[in-house]
Amino acid sequence: MNKKGYIYVGLMVVLIVASLAWINKEKDIAKAKVYEIKKMEPIHLTKAEFISKVANFQTNSSEWKYLGNKPCIIDFYATWCGPCKMVAPIMADLAREYDGQIYIYKVDVDAEPEIAGAYGIQSIPTIFFCPMSGTPQMSQGAMPKESFQKMIREVLLKK
Repeated sequence: MNKKGYIYVGLMVVLIVASLAWINKEKDIAKAKVYEIKKMEPIHLTKAEFISKVANFQTNSSEWKYLGNKPCIIDFYATWCGPCKMVAPIMADLAREYDGQIYIYKVDVDAEPEIAGAYGIQSIPTIFFCPMSGTPQMSQGAMPKESFQKMIREVLLKK
């Protein structure tokens, strides 16, 4: 083989390696996009969403009737609240950890004062642990992740 032949073969090898690297990069990007879609995050609720997904406090003001198909946690918070900011990453972790088992909802008490008023929320963060049946259990103030996990196991998943 002459010098031009070696150059040709060398260029072909470089092109093949570059193509394979590009294909692998595209696969990694596709995997990352799938992970982003699957990644569960807390769900921020408006009044209308709360009424349809959690409880209709306008028609059932005297008794609690949970409307969801999985137990849930409701984090009543405000954007300016320091303890609420401490709880937020814990809620995000729990949403991923218990994906498919429970819902993690967030209600901004400043944006949705009617919901907060209906449930007597006077301090934040206030957390409701809502099992499928029965009344929710309430916790006030920031808690460590382990306390949330214990409540999830004992109140929501009954393990």
